[in-house]
Amino acid sequence: MSTLRSLNKTLLAAGLAVATLFSPLASQAAEKLKIGTVVWAGYGPFYVADKKDLFKPHGLDVDLQFFNDPALIPTAMLSRALDGGMLTYDQVVASVAKGLKHRVVMPIDFSNGGDAIVADASIQSVADFKGKKVGFNPLSPSDFLLAYALQQSGMSDKDIDAVNMTPEGIPGAMASGNLPVGVTYEPNVSQILSMGGGDKFRVVYSSKDAPGLITDVLVFDEAVIAKKPAAIKAMIQGYLDGLAYMQAHPEESAEIIGEVLGVSAEEAVEQMAGAYNIPFAEMGKSFTPGEDTHSFHGSGAIIAKLLKDNGQIPSIPDFSHTYDAQFTEALAQ
Repeated sequence: MSTLRSLNKTLLAAGLAVATLFSPLASQAAEKLKIGTVVWAGYGPFYVADKKDLFKPHGLDVDLQFFNDPALIPTAMLSRALDGGMLTYDQVVASVAKGLKHRVVMPIDFSNGGDAIVADASIQSVADFKGKKVGFNPLSPSDFLLAYALQQSGMSDKDIDAVNMTPEGIPGAMASGNLPVGVTYEPNVSQILSMGGGDKFRVVYSSKDAPGLITDVLVFDEAVIAKKPAAIKAMIQGYLDGLAYMQAHPEESAEIIGEVLGVSAEEAVEQMAGAYNIPFAEMGKSFTPGEDTHSFHGSGAIIAKLLKDNGQIPSIPDFSHTYDAQFTEALAQ
């Protein structure tokens, strides 16, 4: 079972000036959204917005619910235990290909080294994975990154000894010596690299080697979009205010994000370097059809082919059915 916890909320001090990018909706009764997420540095603006109550000026109360396993979030959305979730785009492609009506309303960040395949220092390349145990979470971003890395090396999952494991379980398994290769994300990557004096493990392949392919996105079901459009718009506005607050107050923001990640502010800054938070001005690129990996169409084509080849989806979906750009388009106007 996944574990859930809620962030404590703190009232913004009276008179504190916060960069509000759009007109507030405070005159309306506060709406509520229950959002599934995981501990990930790229979600920092949401953590800051939650801690500093930056959703409230837009008439919104957000309940962030943390999952150890991101693969459980789409199911929780389907059962309506959640209104929406922070997922990776490959998860959305898989859901839509299977008939779910999950839609990306906003790109959040690109993984820029924060997702990685870590191995014993004796392993020099992906080719060296052949015949070895590789731990990863099936049907997750880790699975996708591994599949892409293997494909780039002319290999497939048939060339490895796959071990089903949660991202958080990877460090312990590698520390015990029972797992030579693990696929996970920060803060687990840094934890593994620091073990054994810092020279026992190394990153063999990361999302830096596949720029734009692992994109974190804010996702809602079509029915929720139809029912709560004002709340979704308010959440995007609160997120952008959180991003602006991070830029205006970097030290305080690092403390807030570090608390969620379970690390120091300095370590949080290091982990945040593994993700690129997409500025509002650049979000439109994700929804624009094209072959570039910054576009959902471009990255989606690569993602869907890998998923189909691995038997994870029955067919390649229409990528225009994976997103709803109405909210970012409206805010841009």
